[in-house]
Amino acid sequence: MAEIEDVFGRSSLAVRVRGATLQDTAGILLCLRSAFAPYQALYTPGAFEDTVLTPELLDQRLKAMTVFVAETNTRQIIGTIACSVISKVEGHLRGMGVLPAWQGRGVAKALLQRTEDELSHLGCEQVTLDTTEPLVSAMRFYERNGFRRTGKISDFFGMSLIEYAKQLREPN
Repeated sequence: MAEIEDVFGRSSLAVRVRGATLQDTAGILLCLRSAFAPYQALYTPGAFEDTVLTPELLDQRLKAMTVFVAETNTRQIIGTIACSVISKVEGHLRGMGVLPAWQGRGVAKALLQRTEDELSHLGCEQVTLDTTEPLVSAMRFYERNGFRRTGKISDFFGMSLIEYAKQLREPN
């Protein structure tokens, strides 16, 4: 269990980050939908669905990627993130979301650290992620945590998808 600071700076909230299972499907979907609801009007319909997922898309993600959840001591899922190895030296992150009531309390940092540890353990030297223009606070969070824009921008269901990267360790 990681100690997460509450809104008063007290570190008394126990949150555990663990690997997700099929039994976490409803909690993950609720977490993603809640986290991204404020941005729905800024997303194209296809981009929003691919971001908040459907049960079928989440099932595919659980099979293709390592998915983590952050949960409270009452087993409430309050955050999620996924990662995968995409080359010998590069890992990729997808789908980070934290319930609005838990944002700004260290949950995203704990999830990010868990995926970076996982990818580093799997031999990755670099980690990448993609985000969209409406997610300004997410971009600031990633930049505070060592990620930098690569300059690569691609199409994501009619939206700009901005790539970020971070070196986990020096190349061998």
